[in-house]
Amino acid sequence: MKDRQPKYAYLSKMKGTTKSPPLVSLSEIAWSWIGAFLGIAAVSYANYNILEDTDLVMVIGSFGASAVLLYGAIKSPLAQPRNLIGGHIVSAIIGVTCYKLFPSQMWLASSLAVATSIALMHATKTLHPPGGATALIAVIGSSKIHSLGYLYAIIPVGLGAFIMLIVALLVNNLHKNRRYPHFWV
Repeated sequence: MKDRQPKYAYLSKMKGTTKSPPLVSLSEIAWSWIGAFLGIAAVSYANYNILEDTDLVMVIGSFGASAVLLYGAIKSPLAQPRNLIGGHIVSAIIGVTCYKLFPSQMWLASSLAVATSIALMHATKTLHPPGGATALIAVIGSSKIHSLGYLYAIIPVGLGAFIMLIVALLVNNLHKNRRYPHFWV
């Protein structure tokens, strides 16, 4: 009987402890949409117009997840500038390093990149969930991503995150009830 108690206690943790959050206002939805549109548009414009004739790339999938945080969850500690920039850059460096160390062991490079990125983001107080995707993209990305090497941490990652930050600063402070950031460092 005592053996069953710990298992039940473990499973009962999965019930959750709170109800789902309330709906947000239409205004909040609209401002989130505007910010996300402008942030991704700025990064995409750079990719498809400024860098068109280069081997560089600006659009990576993890920026979509960053847009959710930067424009839709602006009060979250995970959406603040330190986390956005630091989390992406730390993760990019880790991802490139793991790919370079284990190019023929993609399963190992992938798992090490994401896990180590999480650990280092925690250690540097830069936890930004899209950073996990940034690390993973460095490993599983195309040959165009791989050919960038550590430049990947600067372009597209650093520059793209910086562009999205500028848009977040401009858009998230236009409405009187929105304020961004809540902290810098």
